[in-house]
Amino acid sequence: MDPIREHAMLQARRYFFSRSAAGLGGAALASVLNPKLFAAEPATTAANDPMKTFGNMQILHHAPKAKRVIWLFMADAPSQLDLYDYKPKLQEYFDKDLPESVRNGQRITTMTSGQQRFPCAPSVFKFNQHGKHGAWISELLPEIASIADDICIVKSMKTDAINHDPAITFIQTGSEIPGRPSAGAWLSYGIGSPNQDLPAFVVLHSRLAPGSATQALFSRLWGSGFLPTKHAGVALRSVGDPVLYLSNPPGVSADVRRKMLDGLAALNQKHLVEQGDPEIAARIAQYEMAFRMQTSVPDLVDTSKEPKHILDMYGPEVTQPGTFASNCLLARRMAERGVRFTQVFLRGWDHHGSLPGSIKQLVKTADQPSAALIKDLKQRGMLDDTLVVWGGEFGRTVYSQGTLTKDNYGRDHHPRNFTMWFAGGGIKPGIVHGETDDFSYNITDKPVHVHDLNATILHCLGIDHERLTYSFQGRDFRLTDVHGKVIKDILV
Repeated sequence: MDPIREHAMLQARRYFFSRSAAGLGGAALASVLNPKLFAAEPATTAANDPMKTFGNMQILHHAPKAKRVIWLFMADAPSQLDLYDYKPKLQEYFDKDLPESVRNGQRITTMTSGQQRFPCAPSVFKFNQHGKHGAWISELLPEIASIADDICIVKSMKTDAINHDPAITFIQTGSEIPGRPSAGAWLSYGIGSPNQDLPAFVVLHSRLAPGSATQALFSRLWGSGFLPTKHAGVALRSVGDPVLYLSNPPGVSADVRRKMLDGLAALNQKHLVEQGDPEIAARIAQYEMAFRMQTSVPDLVDTSKEPKHILDMYGPEVTQPGTFASNCLLARRMAERGVRFTQVFLRGWDHHGSLPGSIKQLVKTADQPSAALIKDLKQRGMLDDTLVVWGGEFGRTVYSQGTLTKDNYGRDHHPRNFTMWFAGGGIKPGIVHGETDDFSYNITDKPVHVHDLNATILHCLGIDHERLTYSFQGRDFRLTDVHGKVIKDILV
């Protein structure tokens, strides 16, 4: 909500608490007797249509299928033509110009707009059918192919943006313009976290595969925008302390740190009473979370007690901190501990040239850990209430960028259609949703917009995307802006 309304509510709360000593004492006693009563942060939404709470228990808009989300974000846009969108007829068009009737004057980037030709480049990789429903999956992804019956492949995704930064910003925040809260921040704000010792929203960045070309990722992609800053994602590091300054400095014990924080909290509380700035309250909460994370985070990232068969399932890089395999395992451990939204970034899919050779290297990094995460969650009985999302910000063109040969080509950005897959958390397993034309250039059946994607993610968690709002600068904002519809065909 806007700062003026938040300030008014703080004033009302101070009035109430200053005259409710007995009530506070009862609340304190209850928290000692049963801390789980206070495990979830009550949600706050637009005043005219709130997500209601009863005592300290959250009442969602509808019964949720998922309790948490793990988003394996393939930043830089993987090629759907070489991974999931099988186009056998395209072989007939090798090195022939893309028909104008297919492109139909649609925009292209400045990177290929100067080309004299747009020669079609069929994938050099073989595809085979997998699972009970015969999903076509590239030979590049044998491990993901092995879980075909557990995932829902959506081939008809589309977006509005044609370049990386606005496209990633759009899929993460619902707007191409920076400044909006990210999806994880919206979930933290809406339903909080059942774990008081870890953030509701955690971000993991994976090391680049050898020879990968990549785009920059900015912290606003997991930021809180105009929401209170305590809802921003916490990015864990793979070198040194997982979080900066997590360890106490030499000579400072845990007791001394506790006294320091208590003193700082008292000063901040005094300032809060005087100023009524909600960011001061967020700062107090963040200091307390940081103190609790000193114990919880080292335990989280210590995978030394994981059984060997689990480590083997994720692949040989799982014991190397910062690798995609290690981060997928950490994502499962976070899910076990109640982290509401975990985002694992894997960059390097920006294959404008030499795609066949480059993508071979990257799938070695991505394939086995992605499948292992699904298998691991499933064997623990956690897949049913964990929504896993896999995909990037847009797709790749059927025409070659640069020189085309029989075994080499590049692909430009393509927002018209791309492929993502989903698993668990209320999603129908083993199905393929949507279809594209013979050139993987236009959607021919069941289009799914980025706003629809975010609406569906919220729906799986029990949230009506039209009702989770926040008042800012005179209007109510939401993750899906004024758009979006739930993709009911892929829900159980």
